[in-house]
Amino acid sequence: MQGYSPKLPLTLDANDGFRLTKSLKEVVVQNLKMLILTSPGERVMIPNFGVGLYNYLFELNSQHTHTIIRERILQQVKKYLPHVGIMKINFGGNEPEDVDRNVLALAIEYRIIPLNVFGTLNVRVD
Repeated sequence: MQGYSPKLPLTLDANDGFRLTKSLKEVVVQNLKMLILTSPGERVMIPNFGVGLYNYLFELNSQHTHTIIRERILQQVKKYLPHVGIMKINFGGNEPEDVDRNVLALAIEYRIIPLNVFGTLNVRVD
């Protein structure tokens, strides 16, 4: 079966060579996740691309930090993924064992506007 793009992380597949994303929703979710995890300056020729969630890992787990991350996500999605609407961003990683391990967890509720598809992307960095 044909696919849209390589599925990340790259893994071999007997049928396609590399595993491929098979639906538009899967492509959009993968692109959203990469936007969240990519640090600014990491993407060649697009120095401002990315939220850089790992950069906030050792910041104070406070409402102020959550607001900065939320605004950065909204700003980046608006610029690079205008076909995605962010409905809500919930922050996790507030349990005592997560705080001790420096865990940052997000649940991002989104809508793929042209497809009218809703979903939630869970991202956890530690």
